[in-house]
Amino acid sequence: MSYLRAVFTILWKDVLLELHTREVISSMLFFSILVVVVFNFAFDLRGEELLRYAPGVLWIAFIFAGVLGLNRSFLLEKEEGGIIGLMLSPVERSAIYSGKVLSNLVFMIIMEVITGVVFFFLYDFLPLYRNLPSLVFILFLGTLGFSVIGTLFSGITVNTKAREILLPLLLFPILVPVIIAAVSATGIVMRGEGLEEASKWLKLLVAFDILFFSLSIAVFEYVLEE
Repeated sequence: MSYLRAVFTILWKDVLLELHTREVISSMLFFSILVVVVFNFAFDLRGEELLRYAPGVLWIAFIFAGVLGLNRSFLLEKEEGGIIGLMLSPVERSAIYSGKVLSNLVFMIIMEVITGVVFFFLYDFLPLYRNLPSLVFILFLGTLGFSVIGTLFSGITVNTKAREILLPLLLFPILVPVIIAAVSATGIVMRGEGLEEASKWLKLLVAFDILFFSLSIAVFEYVLEE
């Protein structure tokens, strides 16, 4: 089996499983929309305050909801013995990791699209539709970085008893550069500026994505063996 075929086979398997169970996306959506709604009613943000804090609210919803999805990434394979089948399959171990990254990325994007629509209506950001392509590009880079490192740590913690607690403890310190860059770049775009003004943050996101994807590919084989 070719590398790309193995990657997309794993992606398709996860998509079909999610269509059957609807556990990952529904839990992420519930949490992310709840966060957005609670912040909207808890803080009466207007004008400059809204532009200052809205990017943080949006990414808080995405990151914490995404952790719920990551906890389920390898859990079903472990519970049903599927992880053994993946390890015995005649494919490179890195293909398993890449397929899981893509499936987590797809689930995150679906959650972000729906949550983003609710966010823009509640916080009256509808006039920003002109900057929507720039915002989508930033969200994609940030979400890719989250999925790249999150998938690796999900594989590391799946065999631990306290994985729900251990995963965020390991993940968040590593994600600090991604969170800072994503929130800063999102804020720049929400203020009506272009990608040029956010170029240094975009370079940081791209560098993080490439660096940690390469490192994760190299070490994932040892993660599975543990």
